[in-house]
Amino acid sequence: MKTELKGSTTSLSLQNPTLFNTPHSSSIPLSGALRGCLGSLDGACIEKLLLHCASALESNDVTLAQQVMWVLNNVASSVGDPNQRLTSWFLRALISRASRVCPATPAMNFSGRSTIQRRLMSVTELAGYVDLIPWHRFGFCASNSAIFKAIQGYSRVHILDFSITHCMQWPTLIDALAKRPEGPPSLRITVPSCRPPVPPLVNVSSEEVGLRLANFAKFRDVPFDFNVIGNTQKCGELSKELSSLDQFSSMLSHLKSSTLNLREDEALVINCQNWLRYLSDDQKEGTYNLRENFLNLIKGLNPRIVLVVDEDSDISATSLTSRITTCFNYLWIPFDVLETFLPKDSSQRMEYESDIGHKIENIISFEGFQRIERLESGNKLSQRMKNVGFLSVPFCDETITEVKDLLDEHASGWGMKKEEDMLILTWKGHNSVFATAWVPNGLEDYIN
Repeated sequence: MKTELKGSTTSLSLQNPTLFNTPHSSSIPLSGALRGCLGSLDGACIEKLLLHCASALESNDVTLAQQVMWVLNNVASSVGDPNQRLTSWFLRALISRASRVCPATPAMNFSGRSTIQRRLMSVTELAGYVDLIPWHRFGFCASNSAIFKAIQGYSRVHILDFSITHCMQWPTLIDALAKRPEGPPSLRITVPSCRPPVPPLVNVSSEEVGLRLANFAKFRDVPFDFNVIGNTQKCGELSKELSSLDQFSSMLSHLKSSTLNLREDEALVINCQNWLRYLSDDQKEGTYNLRENFLNLIKGLNPRIVLVVDEDSDISATSLTSRITTCFNYLWIPFDVLETFLPKDSSQRMEYESDIGHKIENIISFEGFQRIERLESGNKLSQRMKNVGFLSVPFCDETITEVKDLLDEHASGWGMKKEEDMLILTWKGHNSVFATAWVPNGLEDYIN
């Protein structure tokens, strides 16, 4: 991010007077490093300020943290340019974190849930959200094309869907299956009753989503069945009383052939869209690595193909300063994208940025099992998959063509590249989202 910033006097709505509006705030004795960042600020200088603040918080130096926040507050603006808008969300996350070490700051919500209030979307609004930029549609397109190829010759298909977008991926696949020359297969989709408490959030249940899919499949003459594993009511109780770790541990207990009612004559597809990052990879005494346990469980189900799509950045470090550096240099992408085609005061833009702010808050404000955003890069994920016993599947030329056609519908800054067997969505040459396909060892015949 090289855009120059001029100091902005726009204050954050969450601004706390005890942090910024003390009687002497205008004459806070700044260090030489901070004084050098006053005036015209670019992305590198903002990053330096964020790291100063993080170091101060890690060493419990509240005075220095307040000084840096005061400077950042004069830069941040929720309606400014992309750097200013991104800075406003980082500042909010730092204030949230600081409230635990600054006695003068009122207590905030530190249950692991965001302090950012988000309204629930309708299904129609969710469709517009997904279509806004190809952040999700890239993975949908690459995965659906690979699935279509993998299930050729099968009259029954069972998709075990782990995603955060409420099955928005499947109408396009259902439509493609309806046009299959040999006729559509019988399609079954199974989703877990619990999902990560992250945006996008909708005002309908998983069962209602399933009914809508069933109606669409009926319209397209595709035999269809929809299942939710786990008790939805019990899951609601879990979400209030137990951590995400406990919820996911409970969900894993359902990943058995008997519980899923798997059939020998159906092609099992396992779809993971922006999901693995929410499975903890911490290995502590008395616990186990949820992420690797999940991968071992799904490998044991002998799937026809496994799709893994996620954002291509490594934000799993234990160090706060490392997470800030990686997060700041990655999450400028969606802010820059939205700047290209939405007005600064667009409510749609602000809501989308609010969802990114939700992510920033969890990455910066929380530690331990309360920090549920544990994203790892495509290269790191690929090595994890290989270590567990999966083989990568290259995407075919037809898939690449379909993805390119999709990107042609969006702004010219979007692109795609191949790295080994990964497809990577790029913005102005910077990696943003990766898509991968896998089979368990022993299914090499599919690769060939």
